[in-house]
Amino acid sequence: MTEDNQRHHLTPRWVLIAAALAIATGTLVAACGQSTPQSATPNTAATTAPISQRMITNQGHKLAFYLAPGHLPAIVLDSGGGLNASYWKNFVPALAAATGSEIVTYDRAGLGASDEVPGPWQPADAASDLYAGLTQLGVTHDAVLVSHSEAGEIAAYFVRAHPGIVAGAVLVDATVPEFYTPDEINRIVAAEQPQIAALKNQPSTKANRQLQAVAADFVPLQTAYHLLTWPTGVPAVVIVSAKTPFPTSPLDAQRWRTAQAAFAAAAPNRTLVTASGSSHDVPIDRPDIVIRAIQTMVGRIR
Repeated sequence: MTEDNQRHHLTPRWVLIAAALAIATGTLVAACGQSTPQSATPNTAATTAPISQRMITNQGHKLAFYLAPGHLPAIVLDSGGGLNASYWKNFVPALAAATGSEIVTYDRAGLGASDEVPGPWQPADAASDLYAGLTQLGVTHDAVLVSHSEAGEIAAYFVRAHPGIVAGAVLVDATVPEFYTPDEINRIVAAEQPQIAALKNQPSTKANRQLQAVAADFVPLQTAYHLLTWPTGVPAVVIVSAKTPFPTSPLDAQRWRTAQAAFAAAAPNRTLVTASGSSHDVPIDRPDIVIRAIQTMVGRIR
């Protein structure tokens, strides 16, 4: 099995530990990462736009960013746990045709063409990587941030640490602080402990190292995230999938829907949208809904 195939095979467990989106024991099943193969060179085969790659350096490691030219405001796409920029390969040309905007995608540390970073995964560090890339690309204000799945956590840290860059967000079945109650964190840890322990006995691969890095501080990180608040000055469209990341667990599915609704109701500039007929992979199953939400947010900025 190649490393790319291994990463694809392990994606459900990555998604669970990184973003509480799937329990891979068979009790819960998530769609995130199961529809799109991974590639270190995203988008270029799927669109005629002259997409350019830029290698950005932050805190000693390199990150791959991809830029599709267009007018402002820029739209930044951040994929879910274990997925690199290739997740958006079919979405980017449709979004470009609908908006004409500049579009930024990127590979997070340890994924795609970006360097690995040793030690436990930290969402604040991921937000720092995104900041470094956007500022070096000249995206310094009025951006629309589109965050899927685990990237919702990065988005929350980013908008708090770097006010003014993001003028509006579209959170696509994204993890929100309200979901990570102590009981839910304990459920996740109990279900995944055997899988994480088994990783230590497997050959060391890039995918395994990433899984272990995310699992290392899961409890304290999600406990802290549960207390985090989204800035009231940053509007958001909150898209929740019809099936949720937990299609076989009614309890967890309801908790997911309740958390999304609570987040959306916490400020008057947030809107809740249900993506009917969609799995957790809303950008793949219902790209029309995501594009429409982005167009709405772009229209507020112009």
